[in-house]
Formats: sequence, structure tokens, C-alpha cells
Amino acid sequence: MRISPILIGVAIISTAVAVIFTISSGAYKGLNSIMSAAQTSDSDIKSGPKVVGSHTPGYPITTTPGIILDPLQTAVDMNPANAVVDPMKYLREFNYGKVSKLSDGKTLREFTLVASDNLVKEISPGVFYNVWTFNGTVPGPTIRATEGDIVRINFINNGSMPHSLHLHGVHPANMDGVFEMISPGGEFTYEFTAEPFGVFPYHCHMTPLEEHIAHGLYGVFIVDPKTARPPADEMVMVMNGYDTDFDTENNFYTVNGVPYYYMHHPVQIQKDKLVRVYLVNMLEFDPVNNFHLHANMFNYYPSGTRLQPDELTDIVTTNQGERGILEFTYKYPGKYMFHAHKTEFAEKGWMGTFLVTEGNESNISNQTNGNSFYDSLNNSFVGKLPKTNGSQL
Repeated sequence: MRISPILIGVAIISTAVAVIFTISSGAYKGLNSIMSAAQTSDSDIKSGPKVVGSHTPGYPITTTPGIILDPLQTAVDMNPANAVVDPMKYLREFNYGKVSKLSDGKTLREFTLVASDNLVKEISPGVFYNVWTFNGTVPGPTIRATEGDIVRINFINNGSMPHSLHLHGVHPANMDGVFEMISPGGEFTYEFTAEPFGVFPYHCHMTPLEEHIAHGLYGVFIVDPKTARPPADEMVMVMNGYDTDFDTENNFYTVNGVPYYYMHHPVQIQKDKLVRVYLVNMLEFDPVNNFHLHANMFNYYPSGTRLQPDELTDIVTTNQGERGILEFTYKYPGKYMFHAHKTEFAEKGWMGTFLVTEGNESNISNQTNGNSFYDSLNNSFVGKLPKTNGSQL
């Protein structure tokens, strides 16, 4: 029996319509189910409140049936053996090198920097990343000298690819770390006179350069003036980020290597005592970064190469490699934020707090064990994480 082509066409069309209707109906039912689940009555909200923070921790406080998404409500303590750096230790740690006197009376400061690219470290709780490091941390160690000192850096490449050491400042061409490629297993000695005084970054300069910097091969070099600056509580802050999915967009932003660290472990400073921050921007992929200080103003010294500040401000914006010195004192005790005034950066990790004390309180800024949590609403440490009815991400 011969079947009419017309009947075949009608059958095909009917079948297609039925399939489309079935899929559409299922999709509609699925969407309707999702929308119904999202609709929550006031009584549901009251029965299971959850706190969701935002740019300022605890403000606004939103009552919602949803899960907590704000990482500010999460502990940031990690296994020290896995952590990319100890931010509290790094903050005030300065390496002055092995010091000796040369025959001409000059001071020689000798350092060793070891480059590696095979470490996997925890950059945020549960987030591991292949970091490339100087001496095993991101950022690398802060090295320090006085203007006129002879600086000798023994560079060792323990990595699997060529690396080098490029320091900003004044030095001979063959000490610039650009054309002197150090192969895996190789060594090189950089030697120069520390000049001028100021704050400078150092970093690997091998190509692709963005890859070497994005993975963490950088640190800070401070050259003090021969006439010392006034005494102060000194600290180093390096602004950086991590691109953990390799799409040339950062997923985390930090100051000193770990997102949100100083939110949960405030930097303790004393009221009326001068604070000096050596600030360096080593952020890759984003064109600018910045630093904003709450409820105060600071004197800003671009590059730290002058003894008189250029401006009095509460925010400074820098390109990659730019840096400066911030000096300020706080008049009133309490807790004050500092953070990037680029909201995306702040909400992805680049924020912290100063805890200003009268000067006689016990030092709580180093409470970094896994049993402590900084309650940003009540300005105090508590023994355990706040209880919630939702999951904590």
C-alpha cells in the first residue's frame, strides 16, 4: 500500500507539535516550581532569619530565607602549612639581610631569593592555587636597606621555567633582570647601590610577564633615607589578586595575599601613634587599584622618594607597579575599615579593619587560630562562629 506524501507530512508535523508542547509544558512546570519555591511568606522569613552582609559587614542586615553568600561571615583561618602567606606576620616583617662592612666603610646587605613555580597553596579557605613564589610566599619577603648601602641578592631559580629578578630603582643595565634569563636550576647574583630612597616593587620579568606576576612572583623593596623618618608603627601592604579560572579576570582580590584576612583579624594600632604604610599595587589584569581609609586622612608620599607629602587625602588610586607611603594617626579608639574603593574588589576580598586602642589593651591582632572569629557587629572576638540556620559559603 502506498502512503500519501501529504499524510506523511501531516504526521511529522503533528509529532513535532506534540514534542514541543510536552517540552514546553515540562519547562513551564519546572519554571513554575522554581518560582513557587522562591516565593516566601513573611511567616517563613520570621521562622528562619539569615543575615546577609555586603560592602560594610553587617550593613545592611537583610532577613532572608536564602543561604548566606557573604564570605565575610566565614572564618578565614587556614592550615599554616597550606597557606600562601601569614598576612599578620608579613604585615610588619622586614628583612634587613646579612649585614657586614666593606673595606671602604660601606654597608653590605646580602639577601637570598629563591624562585619556584610548583607550589600549590591555599589562597582562601578550600581554594588551592598554583602559586609562583619568592621564598615560598605571595607576596615575597620585604627586603630593606638604607640609601647608599650595597645590596647583594643571590637569586636561585628552583622553578621549571626561566625566571629573573627585576627591581625598580636605579642600578646598572646588567643588574636589571630583563635580559638575563636564569634557566631552571640556575643562579645569578644581583649587586648594586641602594638608591634613591623610597618604596619599590620587585618582580620576575620573564615573558609572558602577566603570567609570572599573576601567579605571585613579586615583593617589596624599601630603601630608607640616610636621615631616618620619624618613628612609627610601620607595615607593608601589597594589593594583588588571583585569577583562579584562568580567564584573565580576577576571582579574588586581597591585601597581603589572603582575601578578607584583616576583616577577621583586625590590624591593631594605638590611638595618637603615627602609622606608616608602605603600599604597593601588584594587581594584574585590572588597570587600576586603590586604597581608602575610613574616618581619617593620610599624608601621601608617591613612591616614598620625598620627605614632604604631596597631599592629604583619604583615598589613593594606582596603576600596577605604582606605590607610595601613607602616614596617619587616629584620634579616637574603635574599629575602622580600609579597603579598595572599587566595590567589586572590596566585595571579592580586598577589605580590612584597623582596631584602634588606647594603647594599654592586650594585643588581639594576632588571634589567628581557628577557634576565634571577629564579630564585626559587636567589635570583639568570640570563641566560635556565629550560629545561623543557613549554610555558610
